[in-house]
Amino acid sequence: MTPHQEKVLEISSSDSKSLELELGQNKNGFVNEAFVGDKSDNEKEKEVAQNEKNEEPFEFDDLLPHVGEFGMYQKILFLMMIPFAFSVAFVYFSQIFMTIVPNHWCWIPELANLTAEERIALAIPSGSAGNEKCSMYDVNYEELLQKGVKKSDPSWKIVSCKNGWEYDTVEVPYSSISTEQNWVCENSALPSTAQAIFFCGAILGGLVFGWIADRFGRIPALVGTNLIGLVGGVATIFCSGFWAFSFCRFLVGMAFDNCFTMMYILVLEYVGPKWRTFVANMSIAIFFTFAASVLPWIAYYLADWKLLCLVTSAPLLFGLLTPWMVPESARWLVSQGKTDKAIGILQNLSRYNRTNVGENIYEKFRISCAKAQKEEDSERTYTVLDLFKTPRLRRITIVLIILWMAISLVFDGHVRNVETLGLDVFLTFTIASATEFPADTFLTMVLDVWGRRWLAAGSLIISGIFSLLATVVPVGIPSATSAILGRFAINISYNIGLQYVAEILPTVVRAQGVALVHIMGYVASIISPFVVYLANISTSLPLLILGVLGVLSGLLALFLPETLDQELPQTLQDGENFGLGQKIWDFPCIKKKEVQSEPQLRRTSFRRASIRESFRGAVRSSMINRSSIRSGKSICVPENQIV
Repeated sequence: MTPHQEKVLEISSSDSKSLELELGQNKNGFVNEAFVGDKSDNEKEKEVAQNEKNEEPFEFDDLLPHVGEFGMYQKILFLMMIPFAFSVAFVYFSQIFMTIVPNHWCWIPELANLTAEERIALAIPSGSAGNEKCSMYDVNYEELLQKGVKKSDPSWKIVSCKNGWEYDTVEVPYSSISTEQNWVCENSALPSTAQAIFFCGAILGGLVFGWIADRFGRIPALVGTNLIGLVGGVATIFCSGFWAFSFCRFLVGMAFDNCFTMMYILVLEYVGPKWRTFVANMSIAIFFTFAASVLPWIAYYLADWKLLCLVTSAPLLFGLLTPWMVPESARWLVSQGKTDKAIGILQNLSRYNRTNVGENIYEKFRISCAKAQKEEDSERTYTVLDLFKTPRLRRITIVLIILWMAISLVFDGHVRNVETLGLDVFLTFTIASATEFPADTFLTMVLDVWGRRWLAAGSLIISGIFSLLATVVPVGIPSATSAILGRFAINISYNIGLQYVAEILPTVVRAQGVALVHIMGYVASIISPFVVYLANISTSLPLLILGVLGVLSGLLALFLPETLDQELPQTLQDGENFGLGQKIWDFPCIKKKEVQSEPQLRRTSFRRASIRESFRGAVRSSMINRSSIRSGKSICVPENQIV
């Protein structure tokens, strides 16, 4: 044996003896009670508490890699989002085609034997914006026909329509409820009012079903929101007046967003962090975009607004089947202290994914859940009012509210303004809706490189510029192209905003804060139909307003802190200090790389804090879930995306 080996053996023997003494054991392996001594109960409790304190938390996202982060089970759930994505697209957009009003003019019974062009030439005054829609010449048309008069004389007396209206069936080849009920001229604001009432329903639905989701689970909320949307949609068919129609659309509005969001949340809560960006964005980019793009052609093919209402309500039926097809959210079950039930679901998930998870892993998770639940019960309760108690956090919150209201109004305004662009409304709507796919795809690629602040500001300003440009170029293809590019840019802004809000607000009030911001966005959406209605005064007014709002809100976004590569604020004080060292001209993509050791430390602390928040509090409303989970980075950030 070499001297070096003898030395190692000597050290090992010495360490073994020391360990033996520390354990208080004799050579026969029995405990030397005289050596160890008796410990008091207090000392034992302190020792146990210290061990628990030092033990690393083992949370939901620590368990997911063992059972599978995006295996067969999650892929099936991802595909099951399709009918729900169709539901939300149809709920949101179908009312446009139910209440669509094509070009129209006064109906003159005496001229029924003439062609439409001949009736317009003889009976309808013309102005700078084209033929009048709500006035006619007050003359004896039978006498004019006997004299062979074919064209009108501008000196004739002009009066309002006396016998109703006729509608351009080439532009829209079916009757909408607006044309059946003659919601035009003095009643032309009624379709916009009905759409505003729809958004009032969305506000109530967000509050009601958000509470149900937190109190009773995602599945009951999903069933409830789809059921009420289905009832409202089918009942719309039997409406024969404005208020009955508005009430039914209010019920459908309660399902808006929630009919998809609840399923969206549930799926994302089963997907591992590194897959959430893909699942969150591509479910919108593919499923939602496809549904929105084909909707105009469904309306065109059916050529009946009542049948359209029935067909677009059909996907809501899938929501009623979810208790037998989709498991409850395991994250929500854990947040409610139902850990054993959650583990049962995860064990089933593991079998589908063909992974083997030892019982010791589940036991470790069970212990960590119990500990976190105990800590949660002892924490202070915060309210949304805490966001307004300190000056800097108050200013950030107010900016977020104004910014999200502007984004919501501009987005919805572009959606509804397609009728005034001077082209075929069905084709234009399809092209504009299709911009969601490249917008989401582009955002997925650049958001974690360029950052939130400048990308949000830039996309809003670009949207505003193209909207303003559409008011000065010729009506037709040039104006429609500019407006569609504006829609593309606001799609990017909207998707950034969904994530940005949840990242800036501190953890202790994130849920309530995001809910407040999103409710204010719904309030702004109530206004958007009336902004579009201004096209009856001038076709340029809606785009002018949307353009100015886009530019101003883009500049406002620059006053927010950047959240890329930053630890999410946990406490109110963190929120007050968040971004203090940042400058307005800081661009994340050109910042110098930090040393490798510092990112590793930040990654660990950030991941633990953000995951713990999603584990403890789950998510407290449907709007919150969409905001905080949609990107997959605000609640649980993929480690390879945190610098």
